[in-house]
Amino acid sequence: MLKYTEAQNIITSLARSFGQEEIALEDADGRVLAEGVPADRDYPPFNRATMDGYAIALRDWESGVRGFKIQQVVYAGQVAAAELTAGTCYKIMTGAPVPLSADVVIRREDAVQTDDTVTFNIETVKPFQNIARKGEDMHEGDVILQKGMVCNPSVISLLASLGKVKLMVKSLPKVALFTTGDEVVEPGMPVLVSQIRNSNQYLLKSLLRKWLIKPAVYQHIADDQEQLKQHLTKALNCDMIITCGGVSAGDADYLPEVLESIGVKKLFHKVAIRPGKPIWCGQMPNGGLVFALPGNPFSCHVTFKLFIETYLIACFGLPKPALSQLPLLSAKAKKVNLDEFFPARVSNDGLLSIAFNSSGDIKSALVADALAVHPADAGDLIAGNKVMFISL
Repeated sequence: MLKYTEAQNIITSLARSFGQEEIALEDADGRVLAEGVPADRDYPPFNRATMDGYAIALRDWESGVRGFKIQQVVYAGQVAAAELTAGTCYKIMTGAPVPLSADVVIRREDAVQTDDTVTFNIETVKPFQNIARKGEDMHEGDVILQKGMVCNPSVISLLASLGKVKLMVKSLPKVALFTTGDEVVEPGMPVLVSQIRNSNQYLLKSLLRKWLIKPAVYQHIADDQEQLKQHLTKALNCDMIITCGGVSAGDADYLPEVLESIGVKKLFHKVAIRPGKPIWCGQMPNGGLVFALPGNPFSCHVTFKLFIETYLIACFGLPKPALSQLPLLSAKAKKVNLDEFFPARVSNDGLLSIAFNSSGDIKSALVADALAVHPADAGDLIAGNKVMFISL
C-alpha cells in the first residue's frame, strides 16, 4: 500500500495545464496569472511630492536664500506652467509632479507663509528630500508581476495601476462531481432511519468553490453499475472527475470496476492513511484524473485536501505549501500503523486535538482549522510533542 506522499508524487507527475483565457480585471480575484506583466512606464512616472509643502531649488538654498516668493501653486494632476526663477518656489500638494527645476520639497509644517512669501524654520535640507524620484519603484518594461502569481487584492491593485483591464489567466478545470449510494438522500427530502443526507456533495462543491471551480455537472447516482457507467462515460471529456463513495470492499462498491471498464487507468487504490484509506485514483484517456473518494464525510474532506488540492496546486504551477509544526497540547494514543490525520485547532500555545468518534462523525471538522498528522512510525504522542499539520 502506498504512503500518502508516494500517492501525491504520482498525481503531481501527471499535472497538466487546463489552458489559458483572457478575462476582465474585475473578474481576476483568485485567478492565476498566465503571463508576466511589465510596467507600462516608469513608476513614479514623474518626480512626485510626498508631502504638502514648498518645492525649491537646492542651488538657491545653498546660495543663502531663505525667503522665497511663491511662483505657482501646483496640485496633484497638474503641471507647472514655467520653471522656477531665482528665489522662487512652488507651493505643492502631495502627489503633484515636482518640476525638474525644483529638487527639494520642504514640508508645510516647517514653513511660515505670509501672503505670497514663505520662510522656513529648519537649518538644513537634502537633495530630493520629500520627493519620490521618477522610476525609483520600477522602470518601463520591468516585469513586475510574474506568471503564476495569484490575483489577490494587492496584485489586482497593481494591475489597475499598470493600466491592465484585460489579462491572461490560467483556465479553470472542467469538473464532474458525482456522489453515490442507495442510502443517500438530498437535504430537504424525507429521510428514513437507515438513510443519510447528501452532505458530501455540498462539502465538495464548497471546497471546489475555494478554487473558483463550479462543477460542470454534479449528480447523485444510485449503487447501480449501468447508471454509474452511463454517467461516468459522459464525463470522460472533463479535466477531472470526482466521485464520493463506492470505493471500499463492499458488495455494492462498484466504482473501481466501472471506471476501469470505461478506459480509466488505475493509478492506485488504497493509501496508508486514516481516514481515507480506500481512495481510488485513475487517469482518463484524455489525460485528466479521476479521484474516487471514500464516502464518510471526514474521509472525504481529508482526501480532498491531500490529493485533489495537491493536484490543483501542481496544475496551476503554484508553490507547494509547507507543512507547519506546533506542539500538541494533549496526549494522543497511536491506534493503527497508518499515517493518521486528525482535526485540530491552532492556538497561540500549540495544537489542540479535537475529539471525534470516527470518519463518519459529521461534526468532526466543525471547529477544526487544521489537519494534524500522526505518522505511522510514531508511537503515542504526549503533550509537548511537535506535530506537523495542514491548514484548513
